[in-house]
Amino acid sequence: MMTANRQDTPAGTATKDAAGPNTRCGFIALAGAPNAGKSTLLNRLIGTKISIVTPKIQTTRSRITGIAVEGKVQTIYIDTPGIFAPRRRLDRAMVAAAWSGMADADVTVVLVDAKASAGKRGVDKDTRSIVEGLKKKRRQAVLAVNKIDLVPRPALLGLAAALNDEGVFTETFMISALSGDGVVDLKTHLQDNLPEGPWLYPEDQISDIPMRMLAAEITREQAFLQLHQELPYAVAVETESWEQRGDGSVRIGQVITVRRGSQKAMVLGKGGSRIKSIGATARAELERFMECKVHLFIHVKVRADWIDRPEHYRALGLDFDA
Repeated sequence: MMTANRQDTPAGTATKDAAGPNTRCGFIALAGAPNAGKSTLLNRLIGTKISIVTPKIQTTRSRITGIAVEGKVQTIYIDTPGIFAPRRRLDRAMVAAAWSGMADADVTVVLVDAKASAGKRGVDKDTRSIVEGLKKKRRQAVLAVNKIDLVPRPALLGLAAALNDEGVFTETFMISALSGDGVVDLKTHLQDNLPEGPWLYPEDQISDIPMRMLAAEITREQAFLQLHQELPYAVAVETESWEQRGDGSVRIGQVITVRRGSQKAMVLGKGGSRIKSIGATARAELERFMECKVHLFIHVKVRADWIDRPEHYRALGLDFDA
């Protein structure tokens, strides 16, 4: 059972350290445009779900760290927010976090959505900006062309050739993060290129995300999936209370914050039906992950300025002044 009982315990923390002769350990940044498949790939590489996934772009707002151990190698993956042209303060903070994650990594993997690029008949503008950013910073990366099962082979080869002509990619892999096709080859390459050194985390820890944050992310995922149009982007979720009960269950209190009263009505739904659905699905996901009974209580409040409050950015590990 994962030791996810305390509010300040990182997901999957174990008590045993592991290191030895000839061990390798390093950081891999997963970067790309919004909805390129970074979170899906992270979950595939770790072997369990630690990063939320939705069809909507800009789902990931902060850096999510996943940890995997195979043999003598401990790989620390950083799932970064999607890189795009920012318009708001939150956008700028998310993009800055993505570039910071790449700067801190031993190896960067740039994911490219093959389906999106094929639809635009070339490299999409967000991926183009990432390539230009890598050139400016004189950094190289590994290219992972994702969603290959959705695009004809000639288009895939053309896309890979166009990107490789940019001179910033050392290796190219064709993958499907969803099905797992090609992911083992990518993972092996990444592990082989990590530096030798002791492991930085206990052997069976899978993330350094505090459980309070993971619980909030799971609820936010359901808000993204169940709410429509632009409403999810006006939503923030915070875990305000965490009580470990004597029977082994956990009572979690959360607040969903929106910017307007009309948005609150939509989150609640008719007769409270929408918030009940969000809560029930999030609770089931938490119980699956924590392997214990969860009592989840969610309240909705209106705060027009939440997107411009520094404490919200600190909670997400983002730079308010980016």
